[in-house]
Amino acid sequence: MKHLLFLSLCILFSNGNSQEPSSMLALWPDRPLLEKKFASVRKVTKVDRPSMAFFKSKKAIKSAPAVIVFPGGAYRLLAYELEGTKIATWLNSLGYHAIVVKYTVPGNKRLEALKDAQRAIRLVRSQASNWGINPNKIGVIGFSAGGHLAAHLSTNYLKSSYQAVDKVDKTSCRPDFSILVYPAYIYKHKGSKELPKEIKVDSKTPPAFVVQTLDDRNLVASSFNYIRALNDAKVDAKLHLFAKGGHGYGLGLTKKTINFSWPELCEKWLEEITK
Repeated sequence: MKHLLFLSLCILFSNGNSQEPSSMLALWPDRPLLEKKFASVRKVTKVDRPSMAFFKSKKAIKSAPAVIVFPGGAYRLLAYELEGTKIATWLNSLGYHAIVVKYTVPGNKRLEALKDAQRAIRLVRSQASNWGINPNKIGVIGFSAGGHLAAHLSTNYLKSSYQAVDKVDKTSCRPDFSILVYPAYIYKHKGSKELPKEIKVDSKTPPAFVVQTLDDRNLVASSFNYIRALNDAKVDAKLHLFAKGGHGYGLGLTKKTINFSWPELCEKWLEEITK
């Protein structure tokens, strides 16, 4: 069964099936888009004009759920294809609209990235009627550093991290659900069982789906810490823990990982959480 799933996913997400977004928006009015045409690149090494690309699902129902995608890259770069556009294609195939965010890198500018994330979800909600999105069913998915950003956003939505620039900033920036795949940096120090000060889980934190492998030794504490905090706060959450797979496997379409099943498990969870 896993081999059949792997084969079908390989066919679906091959380079020959890449797609272009329906819309591209700059996150900030004083930093407009420079790119004239969308380019699906493997990695983005410098983002000083944050933006987002909207990928519309042809399978979506009217007023469909949407997922905002935060690629990883250690806050130094963005794995824009593996953890961005390919994730959008997968979500579109399930009937979910997807929005891939280019947030501020490099320089480990976590506060700037949080500003970008808060602005992105507000912009998506402001465009909900135009894009056919249910404004009450907008979630986030993040990989590695993007997983940290998803958790950062999910636990810091009551107070804006920047001064309002227009009426969009009156909109809520709370995600309705979150998906963290091999998240990074959710610890006070490497290996610590304490959350970092910026991650403030409480009973209002959105429900979460977390994917982790035990052999991701340097970062495995992130998933355990976040799940433990969610459990303590009585927030619904699921942790899918695999023995092997390492780090940076995206949808699991590599020869060195056996974690082909996490997208299927996530699909079922998304169906439950968005129904």
